[in-house]
Amino acid sequence: MPGLLRRLFAPRWQHPDPEVRRQAVARLDPAHSEQRKRLEHLAIDADSEVRRRALDMLDDPQRLLAMRREGAGSVELRERLLALLCGRDGTLELSRRIDLVETLDDVDLLERIALQGDNQQLRLAALAHLHEESALIRQACDNGIAAVRQAAAARVESEAGLQRLVQEAKRDRRVVRQARERLNRLRADAASLAEARSHREALLERLETHARSTWEPLYAGRFRHLMREWSSLGDLPNADQEHRYVDACLRCRKTISDHEAHEQAQHAAERRREDADQARESLIETLEESLEGLRHGERLADQDIASLRAQKQLLASRWQALSEQHLADEALRRRYDQALAGYDQIVQARVRLDERAGAIEQALQEGDEERLAGLIEACGWPPNLPPSPLLQRARYRLAAQDDEGDLEARLARFGDDLDRLEDLLDQGAFKGASRLHQRLRQQAETLSETRLGERHARLKRLGARLAELRDWRGFVAGPKRAHLCEAIQALVEDHGLDDAELDRRHRRLVKEWRALGDAAANREQAAAFRAASDRIHERLSDWHARQQRQRQDNLAARETLCEQLETLLAQPAAEADPDALREIRDRARQQWRRLSPVPRDEAEAIGRRFGRIRHDLQALIEQRAIEIADAKRELIEAARTLRDQTLPAHRQAEQAKTLQRRWRELGRAPKGEEQALWREFRHLCDEIFANRDAARDDQAQRSRARLDAMQALIDRMDAWQPASSTDVGELENVIQEAAALAPLPSGRRSEGMRRRWSGIVRARRERLARLALMEEVERWQRVRPLLEAHLEADAASLSGGSSREIEAPDAPALPADLRRAHDERNAARRDPPAETEVAERLARLRVHLSVLAGDPTHRQDDPLRLAIQVERLNDSLGRDPSRAEELRGVLAELLATGPIPKALWEREVGELDRTLESLTRLPPP
Repeated sequence: MPGLLRRLFAPRWQHPDPEVRRQAVARLDPAHSEQRKRLEHLAIDADSEVRRRALDMLDDPQRLLAMRREGAGSVELRERLLALLCGRDGTLELSRRIDLVETLDDVDLLERIALQGDNQQLRLAALAHLHEESALIRQACDNGIAAVRQAAAARVESEAGLQRLVQEAKRDRRVVRQARERLNRLRADAASLAEARSHREALLERLETHARSTWEPLYAGRFRHLMREWSSLGDLPNADQEHRYVDACLRCRKTISDHEAHEQAQHAAERRREDADQARESLIETLEESLEGLRHGERLADQDIASLRAQKQLLASRWQALSEQHLADEALRRRYDQALAGYDQIVQARVRLDERAGAIEQALQEGDEERLAGLIEACGWPPNLPPSPLLQRARYRLAAQDDEGDLEARLARFGDDLDRLEDLLDQGAFKGASRLHQRLRQQAETLSETRLGERHARLKRLGARLAELRDWRGFVAGPKRAHLCEAIQALVEDHGLDDAELDRRHRRLVKEWRALGDAAANREQAAAFRAASDRIHERLSDWHARQQRQRQDNLAARETLCEQLETLLAQPAAEADPDALREIRDRARQQWRRLSPVPRDEAEAIGRRFGRIRHDLQALIEQRAIEIADAKRELIEAARTLRDQTLPAHRQAEQAKTLQRRWRELGRAPKGEEQALWREFRHLCDEIFANRDAARDDQAQRSRARLDAMQALIDRMDAWQPASSTDVGELENVIQEAAALAPLPSGRRSEGMRRRWSGIVRARRERLARLALMEEVERWQRVRPLLEAHLEADAASLSGGSSREIEAPDAPALPADLRRAHDERNAARRDPPAETEVAERLARLRVHLSVLAGDPTHRQDDPLRLAIQVERLNDSLGRDPSRAEELRGVLAELLATGPIPKALWEREVGELDRTLESLTRLPPP
């Protein structure tokens, strides 16, 4: 009852009957606001006719647009808006309509306004808000106004869009012509851009190849030329090209800077070598000048010998320091050896003279000229070397004996000796003057006074001066002797000193006593001083014995050291390391210094022996260093040859590592050359390893490219879903593409991609297999009427009727297997088998279909299911039939099975249909 009341008393525009509402629309006036609201309510009514009539009463497009934004998106509302905005209905001004069109965002509505608008400006306004190229192409082809068509065509930019305009814009030749011209320009620009990009890419490849190459004289010039070509290109490079360009430029600049550093290092090494050679030459010249100066002098004094020894020691140490940096050339080496030979000749002659100095002095005092001549001959003094003072005196004595018959010569030598005596007195040399005065007095006794003349008076005056010098020395030496006696007595009584300090003070006092000579000498003081000295000697006897034993031990140790070094030099190892030899030299020098002191008589001889050994050891070190330098130069040439060979980069790097191991095993060349050789060798090895790194980068880039290509292939396969079983060819093509990208580089990403790819391929194969099953089921559904006809014929035949033949349909044509099954079904009705046999075959086919679909079976069907599975395994030996082929055979056998009683079919058909339906369900993508 309440529902009826509502229907009776409800307003007509709210009446449940759509016809009543349609009649109510005509009675509403849109001029009244309340009735206009009712019309707006009816404009969204459920009935389309009510909506259309209500919208026909509304003519305010702005309100209609507001309703559309509020959710009223019916077809009638769109059509009413289109009619009002296009000017077919309503009296709205054109400017107002254009303003409303500019606020629209509905692409379809704008496109229809551009096609149906009643004014060109309105259409152009709608066209201005169309941005999709397909919409612009439709306007350019189908719009009825030429200006709109041309405006739309002018906004088509893509090559495909312009191609469509050329093919589809048959209505406007101008549009076709402009589109063709723009298409030609676009293609020309694209060709020009492609050519420019190709040129830039080729230039970039040349620059990268240049960056990987090694340095040669034109390397920097070619790099600058490639940079100018790159800068002169008109197009802009992309980000990848810009990155590759910057990377290649950095590598080129590194190669150039490395070569410049290598050249600077070589120049610096050459300068150091020249400086070392100049320093060696100046040292040799200094030694040669000193030797030459000694040879041209009048006498060879002790000071000259000491100075020469100090100079030679300084030269040897400096020469050794320079040799550790750079080896000397052969000419300087020969000059150095000749200078050392000259030095050794002088020093050895001086040593022989010093060994016979006491005997020569004694022969001079005794006047034994024969012994004196033998001693001088035994000295072997070089003829080009001036004599020492002792040797000169001896030679004068022998010359005086030879010239004894020549009075004038004797008188001349007597005058020369007087001059020498006067010089000695002027110098205060009392001992030399006393010995020379005594000899002159002896000569004066052999010569008459008349023959000597003035020389005899001069000898007396010089004798008086010698007496005065003797008295003066006695006057000065008297207090000194008394002081020395007191000092040595105090030293004897001082028992707080250690032995070394006592010996040092005693030696100093004895030296001072001996320095006084015979000045102010008296027996008492001499006896007292000698007695005190003897007491000190007795006190230091044990210490002196220990010192002597220590000196002997040091001497023996030095001799052992020399013997060891001589053994080393006599049989040097063929592969002796210069560094080891240098260490032996330095340790031998340190040990030599520790083995001090030695007996004074043996010190000079053992010192000369050690000096020769050091010289020979340094020569061996330099020889081995030269051999190692030559061997390392050969390694450098081998590295350069290896760098220039066309071998794989990794093999070059392995061989370079072998060369580096051989370099380390060789040892060290001379210090200065070692650095230069190492820089050159390292530069070549760096180039080889840089080529290896570049090859690795290229391999990594190719690996990344293969990974990216494989990733793109995986993404494409992931997005692709086969629609029919015929898409298996496309799947095989994609699998071949993936095989062409194999093998992928090892890594977690590759392993993940392989697993994902295997899963996708497996899923697509399963989908294709299910699609093939679906297609077989669909084919079976198409022949289902034939099965129904056979079932009707079976029922008629089993009910006692006549057995009739079922004709195969012409459309669709039966495949060969189903046609054979159809013929067998007709033949079975003529000679029907037992009903139990048919039931068993039908049950077997039902279970076989369940096995194909993967559906569970009843427990009573388990033996049958097991037998079918065993049969499938036996049939699949040697071949791999697909499930679709197996389903086709089962369905063909189902068609051939008969005649089937109706009750049996009704019992089995439900299960068969459910199984076939499960086969048609696709797996989720």
